[in-house]
Amino acid sequence: MKTYPASKAYRLLEPGPVVLVTTRDASGRANIMTMGFHMMVQHDGPPLIGACIGPWDFSYAALRETGECVIAIPTVDLAETMVDIGNCSGRDVDKFARFRLTEAPARTVRAPLIAECLGNIECRVADTALVDAYGLWILEAVQAWTDPDRRERRTLHHNGDGTFTVDGKVITLQDRMVLWKQFQD
Repeated sequence: MKTYPASKAYRLLEPGPVVLVTTRDASGRANIMTMGFHMMVQHDGPPLIGACIGPWDFSYAALRETGECVIAIPTVDLAETMVDIGNCSGRDVDKFARFRLTEAPARTVRAPLIAECLGNIECRVADTALVDAYGLWILEAVQAWTDPDRRERRTLHHNGDGTFTVDGKVITLQDRMVLWKQFQD
């Protein structure tokens, strides 16, 4: 083993696929941001997601104002779009129009789904106790969507340095997961 800077630990313990977060403010303006720092906090009762969205993000004000968002899961065919979305601000541009993404209506929140994504999770803010200190929102997943007909299913994982790992082969160890059978479908 060789020492590694603790300040770069996130590069070793990546939180999950890079996602797109949509919001819609009270005036009706929709926005999209790219987010790499998120995690499942609780599986059920209710399902909770931790998401880092700080005041430096344009989406922060809409999330604080409305208490809701959508987490959309893009696939590898949207990689360049996902990066480009993160390289501009919704303060200056309509990202749905610029990147030719389709707003689809959500069932329980005003923020739009992104039709081109593999999945979308409608969320409501469940807890803001860590927002001021860390930009960490606890979101409750209230409705989820997936596109079973979408051919591309590989997601992207940011390595923290501008490179990405693409999901690969899936292995099944469900028969060994005896303590977690309730989470298998």
